[in-house]
Amino acid sequence: MTAVAQPFERRKLPAAVRRQRFLIAVAEHSLLIATAIAFVAPVVFILLTSLMTNQQALSPDLWPKTFEWGNYADVFHKSPLLRWTVNTMIYAGLATLGVVVSSIPVAYALSRMRWKGRDAVFLVVLVALMLPPQVAVVPLYVMWAKLGLVGTLWPLIIPVWLGDAFAIFLLRQFFLTIPEEYLDAARVDGCGEFRILTTVVVRLAKPAIAAVALFSVLYSFNDFFLPLLYVGENPDNWVVQIGLSQFRSLHQVQWNLVMAATILVMLPVLVLFFLAQRAFVEGVTLTGVKG
Repeated sequence: MTAVAQPFERRKLPAAVRRQRFLIAVAEHSLLIATAIAFVAPVVFILLTSLMTNQQALSPDLWPKTFEWGNYADVFHKSPLLRWTVNTMIYAGLATLGVVVSSIPVAYALSRMRWKGRDAVFLVVLVALMLPPQVAVVPLYVMWAKLGLVGTLWPLIIPVWLGDAFAIFLLRQFFLTIPEEYLDAARVDGCGEFRILTTVVVRLAKPAIAAVALFSVLYSFNDFFLPLLYVGENPDNWVVQIGLSQFRSLHQVQWNLVMAATILVMLPVLVLFFLAQRAFVEGVTLTGVKG
């Protein structure tokens, strides 16, 4: 007679043991928990305030008595938020494309091609990386004003098509981690430097390129100083950061609407980050500090 195997049942731990393990885990991660609360608490406060009535938003209450979802619709009725969002998408999209297209060849030339003066050029890139944008803003503004482009998004988009110091540095460091044998094998097969870049290096550097693109999108979406400088006098070309600042000035006593507008402005960035989190973390992790 064949014995039937009995399913293995995991013994349930006593409640005291489970409680003790839970408390130990909380104690071990207390610093992380406190930091997470510090970062999440303002977002939760903004979300709850955005769902309050105008009177309740001015009161000391922390929890909405009734959830006013209509506040989000009122934001669209009282401000051209869609137009601000479209302007931001145009700025972020073209700027990100320009950063990727212009920075990859420069980073490859500084990492994998040997030519006289390469280290000096890389030093110039490092200086540009450490130079605050406010230092050169006056001559650049005069130049764009003489070209008649102030009031448009082009002064924000055109410069990044000429290369970005941070993106060049990040991509160069990643390119240095690619084994030289892959490139030598492509040269033996008769590939030129441009074909090696497009068929070998770019394919291997997808995580770093994704990280650079995400950095560029986040920077463009959160940029306030340069858009205010160049398009601040033209409301038709305002981006969401300028629009949100103006909306807050017009509705400074209606904190529920201000918080609702803030949530709507934050939402695309949060969604983008969580969707691209894996590529972002992988790209930053794999980017070495060689060289």
